[in-house]
Amino acid sequence: MKKFALAATLLAAAVSAQATDLFVNIHSGNAMAQGAGLVLAGQALEQKANVRVLLCDAAADIAVNGKEMPSLKPRNVTPQQMLQGVIKAGAKVEVCALYLPNSGKVATDLIAGVTAANPADVAAHLLKPGVQTLAF
Repeated sequence: MKKFALAATLLAAAVSAQATDLFVNIHSGNAMAQGAGLVLAGQALEQKANVRVLLCDAAADIAVNGKEMPSLKPRNVTPQQMLQGVIKAGAKVEVCALYLPNSGKVATDLIAGVTAANPADVAAHLLKPGVQTLAF
């Protein structure tokens, strides 16, 4: 919970400092960590930030069609439902370039709005001035 509070404080500072880009890297297989990252991504979108989410390792599983996962309180939504919400709100969402070839999945296994990342494009985005990053 302390990490979540710290991340929320950093997010608020980033947005108030005129940062318009937030990059959220989620790699944890823990549903609460995934949810925390997606909650902050959603809040940033509501505050008019440009949000890009990169799902790596076990977290990329939340982008797979039909993936069963627990609902998180207090809203009783799954990380995948939260992910679909940030996509609908305008976030760019990608799975890391290593995920599909190493998981046995293909692009058509992913939910609508999720694509495979291009490492050069991700690196260029991260190097842009003003990009704030969060990792979960």
